[in-house]
Amino acid sequence: MAPQDDDQDMNQSGFEHDNPIVDDALEWFARLRNTTPDPATQAAFERWIATSPLHAQHYRELEEMWGAPAFKKAVQSLPATPVPQLEVKTKNLGWTRRFAAMAAAAVMAIGIWQYPVMMLRWEADYLTTVGDRSSVTLPDGSVMTLDTASAVAVDFADGKRNIKLLQGEAFFDVKPDPAHPFRVVASYSEVKVRGTAFSVRRDDEADRVVLEHGLVEVRRVGNQPEKANLRPGEMIFASGASLSAISPADLSTALAWRDGRLIFEDQPFSRVLSELQRYYRGTVVMVDKRHDQLAVTGNYRLDNVEAAIQTLADAAGVSMTRLPGGIIILR
Repeated sequence: MAPQDDDQDMNQSGFEHDNPIVDDALEWFARLRNTTPDPATQAAFERWIATSPLHAQHYRELEEMWGAPAFKKAVQSLPATPVPQLEVKTKNLGWTRRFAAMAAAAVMAIGIWQYPVMMLRWEADYLTTVGDRSSVTLPDGSVMTLDTASAVAVDFADGKRNIKLLQGEAFFDVKPDPAHPFRVVASYSEVKVRGTAFSVRRDDEADRVVLEHGLVEVRRVGNQPEKANLRPGEMIFASGASLSAISPADLSTALAWRDGRLIFEDQPFSRVLSELQRYYRGTVVMVDKRHDQLAVTGNYRLDNVEAAIQTLADAAGVSMTRLPGGIIILR
């Protein structure tokens, strides 16, 4: 169903899923959630369940979805009082829309608790939102390109050329200046160059440095610093424990995001989905883990991430359900 159709349905009579059985299951789930039904309602539900094995299957899948860790964490994180910006009016709404509103509120609570956006904005000089990319010409003439949900702080005072990568990934095309090294610091690494092009990605467990051309020196930040020199087409990871071995980098894959694409070859389904999620403004919940290690090869455009997730799901034989508020359920 196209997004504009979803909006029209919600404005008229409430959200409806493409599959009417799923829609009925959502309705029953919301009606019975945390309540004791009267005998007539219970009898009607049992008749509906008995009508088809698919009814019981979809209802059971909803129960499993609601018990998924992402939803449990969301419910535990909900504030005791309603968030003013998140006022949800349920008067005259169908039960399915009430369920969707609960799910949307829960997922938004996850975002509020996990991402201290205000603190990041306070420290950052440049940042991008989810799904966006941006190029900036720095005071020395170097060009910095920020990937999705990325943030940096810069210090070019008194001849310095220092960058702190606070979040995400950035590509730097550095203007040569032998007298003033260009430095990028992330969680576990410091990269020093005088004129080259390279990317740095900051993740929870490690930083990744990929060199396109020129030479860079990578140091591990810590009490026992290590260092390595990269040549074009090489990459390295820096963690809290050590620097990895230098390895070849497929630049067409590692830097494809600059051209608005993500490219994978024989990568696990879970990793491909995780990468696509970085560019998706909504929330994706994967209920069934059976497909996590399925090998995936694909070239995905980032100008329509929801369509890319649908393509991935179709290729893996995974069912995809859309809910209002940008929520995608995969099972």
